[in-house]
Amino acid sequence: MEGGGVEVDASAFRECLSLSWKNPYVLRLAFSAGIGGLLFGYDTGVISGAILYIRDDFKAVDRKTWLQEAIVSMALAGAIVGAAVGGWINDRFGRRKAILLADTLFFIGSAVMAAATNPSILIVGRVFVGLGVGMASMASPLYISEASPTRVRGALVSLNGFLITGGQFLSYLINLAFTKAPGTWRWMLGAAVVPALIQIVLMMMLPESPRWLFRKGREEEGKEILRKIYPPQEVEAEINTLRESVEIEIKEAEATDNISIVKMLKTKTVRRGLYAGMGLQIFQQFVGINTVMYYSPTIVQLAGFASNRTALLLSLVTSGLNAFGSILSIYFIDRTGRKKLVLFSLCGVVFSLVVLTVVFHQSTTHSPMVSALETSHFNNTCPDYHSAANPGGWDCMKCLKASPNCGFCASGANKLLPGACLISNDTTKDQCHEEDRLWYTVGCPSKFGWLAIVGLALYIIFFSPGMGTVPWVVNSEIYPLRYRGICGGMASTSNWVSNLIVAQSFLSLTQAIGTSWTFMIFIFITIAAIIFVIIFVPETKGLPMEEVEKMLEGRDLNFKFWQRSSHCGEEVPPQKTQSN
Repeated sequence: MEGGGVEVDASAFRECLSLSWKNPYVLRLAFSAGIGGLLFGYDTGVISGAILYIRDDFKAVDRKTWLQEAIVSMALAGAIVGAAVGGWINDRFGRRKAILLADTLFFIGSAVMAAATNPSILIVGRVFVGLGVGMASMASPLYISEASPTRVRGALVSLNGFLITGGQFLSYLINLAFTKAPGTWRWMLGAAVVPALIQIVLMMMLPESPRWLFRKGREEEGKEILRKIYPPQEVEAEINTLRESVEIEIKEAEATDNISIVKMLKTKTVRRGLYAGMGLQIFQQFVGINTVMYYSPTIVQLAGFASNRTALLLSLVTSGLNAFGSILSIYFIDRTGRKKLVLFSLCGVVFSLVVLTVVFHQSTTHSPMVSALETSHFNNTCPDYHSAANPGGWDCMKCLKASPNCGFCASGANKLLPGACLISNDTTKDQCHEEDRLWYTVGCPSKFGWLAIVGLALYIIFFSPGMGTVPWVVNSEIYPLRYRGICGGMASTSNWVSNLIVAQSFLSLTQAIGTSWTFMIFIFITIAAIIFVIIFVPETKGLPMEEVEKMLEGRDLNFKFWQRSSHCGEEVPPQKTQSN
């Protein structure tokens, strides 16, 4: 495909929309595979609300922060294994079978969680779901990328990102729907069996990725699919380009031994691709997105909203904004390009994190005082407060941090007035509620609570269109065909390892150093991410997948990422014109 990349602008978005009547087959492929993203989003989002009610049913979970983190993060541990094994499964058995296997794991895990009788069984179910999430996280975007026309590839892969955020939004709706139903969290966690079954049925009726078929020597099957994907005037050129690319890959494979990590890293294009792909996936997690998605209701409670239902309702706002941001990504990713979009996203994330840091600092340092009179009114005083040398200096935050056995009952007249520091149990909670008071065990009453919701909303609005989808899009298109499955698996694994580290440490960090300092750590990480993107991430906007390898081969560092080059926005070094 001489002459560089395909010109891509806002018309790519309009063309993506027009596929609904021009070529519905392409959208059918994308939506069917994208249900894996929906399940990915649902199973990562649903736990944020379910954990509130799991804490009520299993008191050990309520009193042990590490057990809450384990229930959340064991799915991530499973995802690490799923992503690592998923790379090999994608290359050995195909993208379609990998998605079907992920669905089966989703189904098993959801059923086990719904029937769990103790935290251990619940964790086992979370591991199964995590295995499915890890496989789906790379198989779905890879399938969509390889079965999409070049011009709308970015938009259609972003559709998978939209379905991830749509799944998270759906999880909050399901959480709200079952807050008053018997078995609350069991329904929340078990509902994922429905989309898993739907995708199994749809994928059974769809073909394998044409690029994978060409790689396995099944050209006629691949050609048949490409004729359904591309317009008649473009299909032969695409077939020839893909055949040429695969032939080169096969010759390289025959000239070398089996793929090894060392040999991969010695290949310039693979090494540069992994720098960009794995780096984006790692920073996607370390800027803090899944602290927001996994612990959003908890963060809302930390901001001063005591009710579980209120926390879920307010979290629904952030989840809805996340889905809206994914729609923006579908529009902008093939218009502005991957690199500029992700840099704008990261700059907005820095601003949002500054807002959250300031708000939580103010909330922590201005929490209501503990009143000895209010506390004695209940005859159920927290032992730590009762034995304190200077109880007159205690405020709500000191009460909650003194012991997991302490809770704060706010004043009935005004929640910001001095309240009571009491033993945290169901009896005390009921006594507090009987007097129309609010009961706090996570955060404290605060007049700054609504600003925390604004900060969370800004974070999601900025994160979702860029950093939320660009890492998955770039990883689906940046690696040579021969290494695409295994490199995608490595990048997905790095994402889930980072995700696990953040999820397993967030609540512990907030307890150890405070919520405001935790968000400040994310600020410094996000600044490092901006520098990384400028230096290491190339622009793949509009490049046919076979051209990306050539671009990486000749790429030099170029800090003027905002300048549009002759290679469709990619900062490749200028080539000298030679006459033949």
